[in-house]
Amino acid sequence: MEGVDPKTLSVTQRVNLLVKALNGARRTNEALASCVDGEAMLDVLLDASAQLGLGLRRTDLQNTPPIRDWVWWKNKEALLTIGDNRPRYQQDDPTPPARRRFLGLF
Repeated sequence: MEGVDPKTLSVTQRVNLLVKALNGARRTNEALASCVDGEAMLDVLLDASAQLGLGLRRTDLQNTPPIRDWVWWKNKEALLTIGDNRPRYQQDDPTPPARRRFLGLF
């Protein structure tokens, strides 16, 4: 996307560019890992966005996956998967929870 002003791209595209830029960015990843909560993560990510000229706002990052999910996980406020009552960050866990038998209408 050379020659294209990143600010003209959709929020999703700009977030994807930010995520790609974070791959291998050792100092930024260390800063993210040391954050005490999601708000501190957003501060680091906003700084990275500004350095890349992406023009992302805090609300853009809070509402757009995968950063939205990173913040939820850091805050321990992950959404639950309906039916399994499993936090979103555990959805890919290879060991599924034991199913309870429902002795109702089904």
